[in-house]
Amino acid sequence: MRRDTFLKSLAALAAAGVLPNAAWANANIKMMIPANPGGGWDGTGRALGEALRDAGVASSVTFENKGGAAGAIGLAQFFNASKGDPNALMVMGAVMLGGIITGKPPVSITQLTPIARLTTEYNVFVLPSNSPYKTMKDVVEQLKKDPGSIKWGGGSRGATEHIAAAQIAQSVGVPASKINYVPFRGGGEAVAAILGGNVTVGGSG
Repeated sequence: MRRDTFLKSLAALAAAGVLPNAAWANANIKMMIPANPGGGWDGTGRALGEALRDAGVASSVTFENKGGAAGAIGLAQFFNASKGDPNALMVMGAVMLGGIITGKPPVSITQLTPIARLTTEYNVFVLPSNSPYKTMKDVVEQLKKDPGSIKWGGGSRGATEHIAAAQIAQSVGVPASKINYVPFRGGGEAVAAILGGNVTVGGSG
């Protein structure tokens, strides 16, 4: 979805009261983004903040980025620091579910109240333009020969792209335990690693 269309959609939802309650008008919203700057959650959270201001639902929005553990670190901080605060929001995605399942943190999303689904997305894998591999078929052929030689870069362990990489490996007879997965705290770090040739394949979802 184009950014301008996304912002207009968020603004319409906010104005209609589907997003934070209209009683928040002129409130100072505090938004937790449980990932480092530069990634998808960061962009979504900041776009939401812009839409809330444009719709007149919030007079100001402050952001706090806290990446790591598939968002579980930010989740715990948000839960512990924002109890009873009606002006506190957090954005999250499917990657957090994987992180909670694999990491078993002390705080779970069941302790929060979901208010809106903002996006839906596909898992995507990309290669650097100068990669010797040009297609996923090329990557899979090398994966079958030497699983450790393919470095999969993506979000925290347990992220949807981590699970997808494991499923790809299993589908061609490679044990999931053999994949060489490199986790990053945010999309910005992952993009830099892909462009710098520090990973073979970059994933996002």
